[in-house]
Amino acid sequence: MTEPITLTRDIINGWADNPDGPVALHLKQKLIPVEGEGGVIFPPTYADIGYNIDELSDGTKVATIDSVGSQANRMEPMFKRADLAHLVPQIEIELHLKEDDGEKHIERLSLLDLAHRSADAVVYSCPKLAPSVTKAFRALKQRGDAGPLCRLAPTSLLFGVWDSRGGSAEKRPRLVRSIIRAWDVQPLYAAAQFNSIWKALDEDQQNELKKEAKDTKLSAKGFADAPATFRKVSQRAEKEMREFRDGAPNPLRRVLGGVVTNGPIEREITVNLVALRAIGGATESDAKAIRRYLLSLALLAATADIDMYLREGCHLRFAGQDIWKQIPRRGEETPVDLISKAAQATLSAYAGEAVKSFKSGWPTELVYKFDINEAKKLLAKKTDDEEEAA
Repeated sequence: MTEPITLTRDIINGWADNPDGPVALHLKQKLIPVEGEGGVIFPPTYADIGYNIDELSDGTKVATIDSVGSQANRMEPMFKRADLAHLVPQIEIELHLKEDDGEKHIERLSLLDLAHRSADAVVYSCPKLAPSVTKAFRALKQRGDAGPLCRLAPTSLLFGVWDSRGGSAEKRPRLVRSIIRAWDVQPLYAAAQFNSIWKALDEDQQNELKKEAKDTKLSAKGFADAPATFRKVSQRAEKEMREFRDGAPNPLRRVLGGVVTNGPIEREITVNLVALRAIGGATESDAKAIRRYLLSLALLAATADIDMYLREGCHLRFAGQDIWKQIPRRGEETPVDLISKAAQATLSAYAGEAVKSFKSGWPTELVYKFDINEAKKLLAKKTDDEEEAA
């Protein structure tokens, strides 16, 4: 195999600046369960459909193990880490006063933890933060200037954002895209039986409990046996997916028990250099600084070994060697070193220099208060989707 390209500042600058440069950086990363190859893993479940499993034309089944959105939400909080926190503004939102065991403290949430980032509803419910965010999205929408948002919430440009609540309707693609799939899977099903204390109670006690329960199911309170053989779905879905079909249990309604993976589990990570180079600023000089800064964040996020404990029953680890490739517009892809100690040191130093152009424009106030009255106003305001449906 071709020796990987050694990472330098000039190479990173070329990725950010050169319109004829590579269109993407890509890594196909092998994962295995901590229990070993072929272990049972649990994909995420979705309302009514259960696991997201597609069947290919040859009958092979492919399961989504972690979606693009979920991966982004796992990567973004890494910028709260002590070694990376200096690279992005650490904005927090005070939600309310909370009391635990007699001690009061203020419940806070980092902007880096919000599912919709700077376009999240809670952001627009902060009277002092919302105007800055609105102004930033307006600059992006009307003038193509990403500078204000880059100084306020750069990870919104990194992991994608849609200002569906703020009025601009500006939508930006992800510069870093990651997804985990398992190939050639076979779904499994589970069944459980909860045995309560019911049989140990005498008849008078049972009658008293039945009388007191009224419309409440005894099993819901732990006073009756409760088998778990079919999963709950919405009333609408229940009409189409009965528990039994053709005299046998309907697999669409069975309790899910994970999947066996006969093929590989793969995490695919792409850094979109075309989308990066489309980002503008107030001037071409500003645009160049923005693109270099965002690329440095993108490379740090894409190359980080994030935790792969995705959910109960889905604990994965990295396996094999990571080989990043730069993808040209035409021709052969080329391996590039992004993960060695030397490469990571180059990335860290590059990011430390790139952020200097933006720190002076960071908000001086980093803690904002959530206002329930502003949230109520937001509820009364129609979004773009609601206006189109009206």
